[in-house]
Amino acid sequence: MNTPEIQAVYDRIKAHSDSFLGYPVAKDFSYSDYAPFLDICINNVGDPESPSTFAIDTKDIERKCISFFAEMLSSNDKDVWGYITNGGTEGNLYGLYVARESFPNAMVYYSESTHYSVKKNLHLLNIPNIVIRSQENGEMDYEDLEQTIAFRRDKPAIFFLNIGTTMTEAIDKIAEIKRIIKKYAIKDYYIHCDAAFLGTIAPYIDAKPKFDFAEGIDSISISGHKFIGSPIPCGAVLVKRKHRDRIANSVSYVGTMDTTITGSRNGLTPLFIWDFIKKHDHQGLRDRVKSCQDVAAYTEHKLNALGVKAWRNNEGLTVVFPTPSERICKKYQLASQDDIAHIICTPGILYSQIDTFLEDLKTELFEIPTEAEVVLA
Repeated sequence: MNTPEIQAVYDRIKAHSDSFLGYPVAKDFSYSDYAPFLDICINNVGDPESPSTFAIDTKDIERKCISFFAEMLSSNDKDVWGYITNGGTEGNLYGLYVARESFPNAMVYYSESTHYSVKKNLHLLNIPNIVIRSQENGEMDYEDLEQTIAFRRDKPAIFFLNIGTTMTEAIDKIAEIKRIIKKYAIKDYYIHCDAAFLGTIAPYIDAKPKFDFAEGIDSISISGHKFIGSPIPCGAVLVKRKHRDRIANSVSYVGTMDTTITGSRNGLTPLFIWDFIKKHDHQGLRDRVKSCQDVAAYTEHKLNALGVKAWRNNEGLTVVFPTPSERICKKYQLASQDDIAHIICTPGILYSQIDTFLEDLKTELFEIPTEAEVVLA
């Protein structure tokens, strides 16, 4: 490091990276081979399928990433279009944006367990919306949705569904949404799926959840830094081509189509994502999911053995339990809401780290004195 100040920043981040357990961020990656790219300009300006007069991009790699994700999500790059985003929030903003352009007079329905950024996105886009109750496990309350829809059956509907809620990893069921659509004969509707965390996990789970383009969705947002792993937040949004075509505009001075949220776009993160894809492919992702599920099952079992009521949705990677002390939450960077907290067993979370947490929690639960306290006594 070139200065003590910057070294201190690195040391602080490194220490906190080693200890956190409560956020969905993979930490088993290394992209040091790409260090030379830090010394050149990279800008994926405009549409990934459209060349630009500003030819210092990685759009060819970006298109490969989107093609992989399209296949993973039961489609292909002929029927769907997408681009690499700055993360799930941008992907959700894009999905809602093209939904609004498809149905300008629509009402958006989303559950109270939806990520906090969605409310902000809806405000930015100025789309009318109604919050639907959630069930205890975090899944949308379909009875409340149905009762709400019944009074607005003549209005176009945009369904914002969670494929893995923030706190409990709950999945909203598309089958229930389709049942309601059919029952009330809703002709004009749009389905967007927020699969930020589970987008690269759910396709490889036994008894795969129904959430992708094979189920008739219109768009989906997934994250790249959460399960794949990246030093820079990133993700992907994929939409049916007809929606992308509706909002496309040509920009003459950069010689490309304007189809994305941001103009200048990150050209480095597609390299990270493609590096991961080439090293792991579908089987590697499947193995990665199974390994994380094993750590999550271990964590759930050990917590229950301590008398802590822990549980998971859908054999997921998120272990939910009553919120522990402020000290424990701060030390292990546990996200908490109301009376629950969670540990998310992402790649890079080791059994040894879980054991250290459990010992710390056990000491607090049963007020076991430390060695220093024993000596003082």
